Amino acid sequence: MSRTWDADWDERRAGKSCPMCAEERSDESHGNARIFGGRVADAYLVRGDVGQPGYTIVIWRGRHVADPTELSDADATAYFRDVVTVARALETHYRPAKLNFEMLGNSVPHLHTHVIPRYVTDDSPGEPARMMRLPELHRQPIPDEIFHRDVAALRVALARRA
Repeated sequence: MSRTWDADWDERRAGKSCPMCAEERSDESHGNARIFGGRVADAYLVRGDVGQPGYTIVIWRGRHVADPTELSDADATAYFRDVVTVARALETHYRPAKLNFEMLGNSVPHLHTHVIPRYVTDDSPGEPARMMRLPELHRQPIPDEIFHRDVAALRVALARRA
């Protein structure tokens, strides 16, 4: 049987050259703005317009792990508490019809959760968000005034919840 995963997969899964570990707890990640610094996770509002306003990535900031099963019960509880805290703020601010939570890690094997607001007007009702199935590499950024307004509002809302 031939191997289908990258030859260095096991090393990357174990944390070698992990880009999420390397960025530590920065205020920006790949142009995305940190809206929340929780006990064990940071949340970044995504700057690229993926058609799902409020798309946020929550990143585990403890020791490198690829999956939540590698966490202690206490760390798993803390991580999911941070994820839910962010999700509640997104619900309040954006008023989506539904939130999707995706934990993939197939390209970057570091524990993180994609929180994707879904709207009755989005392009793939009843299915995973199209942007997760057919990622576009060159997304236009959300206009500055909208992005900075949302970042500021979410930071205020999340500071109250922390």
